[in-house]
Amino acid sequence: MTEFSVLDDRADWQQDLERRLRASYAAAGIGLPAAEQMLDGVREGIGDWTVAVITDAGARVGHVAVAVGDDNGLLAGRIGDLHIDAPHAGGGYGRAARDWAEGWCAERGAARIGVRLTEPAGELFATYDVRGQVRARLLGSPPEPVGEVTARPMTRGEFPEWLASEKASYAGDIIRAGTLSHEEALRKSDRDFADLLPEGLATPDHTLLVLEAAGEPIGTGWLKHRHLPGVTYGYGLHVQERFRGKGYGRAAMAAGEGATLAAGDSTLMFTVWGGNEVAMNLYTSAGYRVVEEVRYLALPRPAA
Repeated sequence: MTEFSVLDDRADWQQDLERRLRASYAAAGIGLPAAEQMLDGVREGIGDWTVAVITDAGARVGHVAVAVGDDNGLLAGRIGDLHIDAPHAGGGYGRAARDWAEGWCAERGAARIGVRLTEPAGELFATYDVRGQVRARLLGSPPEPVGEVTARPMTRGEFPEWLASEKASYAGDIIRAGTLSHEEALRKSDRDFADLLPEGLATPDHTLLVLEAAGEPIGTGWLKHRHLPGVTYGYGLHVQERFRGKGYGRAAMAAGEGATLAAGDSTLMFTVWGGNEVAMNLYTSAGYRVVEEVRYLALPRPAA
């Protein structure tokens, strides 16, 4: 019989979690200094997790970690870790742990539950909707230009229109991911852009690009260098809708990769929101691996 017992001493579990996360980050091309900084963020967030050991007939088969807290005004649960030891994989323990976690969170009033994955969701979380992914790629030599697309710095005159468009696009991504209402998404967009670009176009360590083909603007790029040690974070590489379907998406990626290397970083990282299958497919084709994927499900789980 599968049983769940809450741990008092979580040291061994945390050590194993960090080992697994380091391996996952390394596989995605993230260097050790950046990985350690990411782990610092994990350590800061696990203090309120409830960690249970999963046993069958007294033998340990894995761990599951859960928490409930506020998520933009909604009480939400979270599966912070669900790991079945290799000798016991495929024995139905993962499903039992998922069901236990959903019940634990629902009992505490959670209206939805999320899970953060570092591996493909597989069947276990197939019914959870994708909220977003973090993708990364370790870059090699500077990329060759794609077609006749070039990239140049954005001008002060171009910045206000770009800012308004980016804020609207960001709010739209949040709404499409199903996490906030229209009004809440607009407010979040305003707050986040004020925090990210306090000095506008002159904000240090940010590169804002205009992509052109045959002298005509076709898109823009926004990158934050040294987001993590050796890592540039791509807040956006966008091609205008009327120019899509012509291979310019890959050209935009190449421009971002070139700017990353020029700034002295070696890894480029992006977030892609749930529902944006076009971007996910582009990142996959360009060799960007999933570092983390967040999925969520409304509680209680619908009856089968």
